[in-house]
Amino acid sequence: MAVKVAFVGKGGSGKTTLTALFARHLAAEGRPVLAIDADINQHLAAALGGPARAATTMTPLGAYLPAIKEYLRGDNPRIGSAAEMVKTTPPGRGSRLLRVAEENPVYAACVEAVGGVRLAATGEFSAEDLGVSCYHSKVGAVELLLNHMLDGPDEYVVVDMTAGADSFASGLFTRFDRTFLVCEPTVRGVSVYHQYAGYARDYGVALSVVGNKVEDATDVEFLREHVGTDLLTWLGRSAYVRRAERGTVGPLDGLEAANRAVLGRLADVVDGTPQDWAAFTRWAHEFHRRNADAWANDRTGVDLATQIDPDFRMGPAPVAATPVP
Repeated sequence: MAVKVAFVGKGGSGKTTLTALFARHLAAEGRPVLAIDADINQHLAAALGGPARAATTMTPLGAYLPAIKEYLRGDNPRIGSAAEMVKTTPPGRGSRLLRVAEENPVYAACVEAVGGVRLAATGEFSAEDLGVSCYHSKVGAVELLLNHMLDGPDEYVVVDMTAGADSFASGLFTRFDRTFLVCEPTVRGVSVYHQYAGYARDYGVALSVVGNKVEDATDVEFLREHVGTDLLTWLGRSAYVRRAERGTVGPLDGLEAANRAVLGRLADVVDGTPQDWAAFTRWAHEFHRRNADAWANDRTGVDLATQIDPDFRMGPAPVAATPVP
């Protein structure tokens, strides 16, 4: 089974910490995993155990975007040039598809091993971006990669998303097979859940809530009262996590047994999540049309709806050349 996994939640909920723990858990079990830092605050490298400024030494996906487009375009006859590709451009016959575990120019340039996990990052929001660009332009590189990601057996893509409901500013939220919303037992924490769940419901997003910083049974009951059956599991307060947040990321076997078991529970749920390739393709086409009409046609001077190959559907190899329902 291969799954694309997103971690979302309000700022300060522990989203990045849990992303790192889960990615490290998968890697420790020998499972191929690619972690992607798509948060505006690029802290995943440090959470994985890299240097505090590890993200600044990597080639960011955002800076490599022209080359990413050129590579993914391949010889797709529907795409005239890499300049005509936008973040929502879907694959078609002739496009290059990515596997989680392979050698390709994108990974060679942008993926590094950090804390035993292969990591890519969108890049920081810099002073040069202030007032002239939107962070979603950087996250667009992630959307383009996921659109072209053909996961192999027992492979995992784990993405630390922007905080709150910001991911709904694009179709990126439909690129995942399972979304874990990290939620503190607070009013603000559950309010983000209600906002996210309200948006996600119409798109068939498989959403599970992971409680964090839970201290006692009253915290669990609070979460159950407000998120209901979406509550999957929860982590208690952790001395291991507290040390990690201060810069000391120890071996994973130092994590408290109960919290380590939570990571196993998440992996079990991920492994049990079916991939709906037809829906994946359908939403890719839908959001590409929306973006084309809203801004991308004007930006490129091309009718980008013609990039959609109606007889191409992403799926297990061989890729299905089947009309999208």
